[in-house]
Amino acid sequence: MNESTSEKTTFAVCFGNRGFFPASLQSQARSEMVATLEGLGHGVLVLDEGATPHGAVESVADGRAFARFLRERRGAYGGVILCLPNFGDENGAVAALKEAGVPILVHAYPDDLDAMAPEKRRDAFCGKFSIMDVFCQHGIPFTALTPHAVKPGTDAFARNVDHFDRMCRVVNGLREMTLGAVGARTTAFKTVRIDELALQAHGINTETIDLSDVFARVRDVDESGDAYRAKRARLTEYASWDGVPDEALSTLSRLGVVIDGLVAEYEMDALSIRCWLEMQQQLKISPCVLLSELNDRGIPTACELDLGNALAMRALRLATGTPATCLDWNNNYGDDESKCILFHCGPVPASLMTARGTIVDHAILANAVGTGCSWGCNVGRIAPGTFTFASARTDAGRIACYLGEGEFTPDPIPEDFFGCAGTAHIDRLQHTLQRIGLDGYRHHVSVSRGSVVAPVREAFERYLGYRVLLPQSTA
Repeated sequence: MNESTSEKTTFAVCFGNRGFFPASLQSQARSEMVATLEGLGHGVLVLDEGATPHGAVESVADGRAFARFLRERRGAYGGVILCLPNFGDENGAVAALKEAGVPILVHAYPDDLDAMAPEKRRDAFCGKFSIMDVFCQHGIPFTALTPHAVKPGTDAFARNVDHFDRMCRVVNGLREMTLGAVGARTTAFKTVRIDELALQAHGINTETIDLSDVFARVRDVDESGDAYRAKRARLTEYASWDGVPDEALSTLSRLGVVIDGLVAEYEMDALSIRCWLEMQQQLKISPCVLLSELNDRGIPTACELDLGNALAMRALRLATGTPATCLDWNNNYGDDESKCILFHCGPVPASLMTARGTIVDHAILANAVGTGCSWGCNVGRIAPGTFTFASARTDAGRIACYLGEGEFTPDPIPEDFFGCAGTAHIDRLQHTLQRIGLDGYRHHVSVSRGSVVAPVREAFERYLGYRVLLPQSTA
């Protein structure tokens, strides 16, 4: 199980060298790079200075020494930065990193115009091309960012490291993960069908749990036990329960204990739940507030058995370091073609809302099951702010995704609008909706705070092999 976390990535740093360049460049870069990365909050692993000349890689033998260094520390680092204080050695870099198993950032030091004499110049600007060329020849995936050469300690370098960090978290968090499917696909929603074998081919294991087992476990929860009391206290504090029958709070608390147990038992990294109509018919509740609370804890949980969006939520959670949620592309916003209302019944985490939610009966499902049979919807409004949106599906054995950005605005939504909703402004919205629909995506969309399309896109395309649609683009 890979924890969904905002902790920054620990990097292994490999210093590339050309032997006829001055050694002082290596020594300076070593101290500068380590200090800069640590100052940005990252752990740093470097080869001992005595293991190779200057602790750098300038030959195939040096590269093999660095490869051993990585193998001995497998799991302790989430990305490698290949730092070129000077031109660097291509063959040594290949030997060092061809089996790194994590994303690689190729970084080049810039030359100073007042230090261009042979004993001072770096030529890393040129050497970076050679490294990239040979990596391409060997099929080694890598990351290269702009500016082409950048000095550690600058704002541009910090932005590059931030991009690489977020991308590494997505790659490492999705390469080997477990999706939980709690219940079968809701019969009416063929839109959320997904190919488990395609997921498995991308390293994503799916564990399915039948609702009959869930309901049996709910009946067996001991209301005098610590787990039940803690869950009930947490839910009571999490939202407003005025007017909610105590029996509904009790049932939701017991169901929450069961879901937490399943997450731990099957080591789920993300999950989705069949949330209607059996929950309402047999338990007299809706699990929306439980999904909200799980999402707020950083456990991405989608409703309506949408495993594709559970996957998208996990990617966004890893990239932003903040909770994600699954919403419906639900309503136009009057005549404004650049805005729409994104909504769901209540899985939005409290940290994305303007205020604590209010638990109510499910006003829409009441049409099918009657009033008083679906307590648990978490009603509120989504707070203003920028967000990244995404969705995922399977297509002919591959994972396909789309990515875009928007902003939740303060524009009002009618008081009688049910559920948790926000007014979203999205550039080229009508074009975006057309492209999403024509490419066969569902009515659900995952969102998380922040602007992370670039690192998530690179993680998906370059390292994970997903197909990516950018529906806001004109291409």
